[in-house]
Amino acid sequence: MVAGEIAPAAAQTRPVVVELFTSQGCSSCPPADALLGRLAQQPGILALGYHIDYWDGPGWKDPFSSPESTARQRGYARRFDRGQVFTPQMVIDGREDVVGSDSDAVLRMISDAAPRAAAALHFAADRKTVTIAKGEGSGTVLLVRFVVHRTTAIGGGENEGRTAEDSDGVAAVATLGQWTGTARDFTIDPPKPGEGLAVLVEAPGGGFLAAGSVLAPLTSPRPKPKA
Repeated sequence: MVAGEIAPAAAQTRPVVVELFTSQGCSSCPPADALLGRLAQQPGILALGYHIDYWDGPGWKDPFSSPESTARQRGYARRFDRGQVFTPQMVIDGREDVVGSDSDAVLRMISDAAPRAAAALHFAADRKTVTIAKGEGSGTVLLVRFVVHRTTAIGGGENEGRTAEDSDGVAAVATLGQWTGTARDFTIDPPKPGEGLAVLVEAPGGGFLAAGSVLAPLTSPRPKPKA
């Protein structure tokens, strides 16, 4: 384990969900992107990089950016009673946020999260079905598709001339349906090589009741993050 690593989650817990709101057009974001890459390597953490679109401009358009990612961040801003959004922002387990490049604060929040699953979540071996077992509570089931790793040469904007290394960059988010405490199967399209899927059961008031992720069978191992 490297300095600052988080111990693997206990069997009765689910992964800590770490969501980074970032942009390749933001000069403050590369350190947070690198931190997300290191977190993605660790057991017990489900890391997702949401690239917002309000940094896109004539100089550079982030290939991962989407209005859906911006809408998700604005939803957190309303929940946290903030007047505005910012990058880089990390949201820890849907309940707390912090400047995404503040590694000490991020690691502390992850260590304090102690998530517990309301129900077990299991992907079929062929990645075509996800099962959420019987449990307590209810929530919205989200399917998040992400690219495990992408290297981009940035040709404009604040980061012109830099090379972006993006981990678990969110490509699409869809709502599968509702989980109401009874066991339920959802049919999904399996990820392609180099891609992964995350399924999140989001509680009405925030936070997650269940969470899990899976990569395509032929996906190469995650590249080691740079020091």
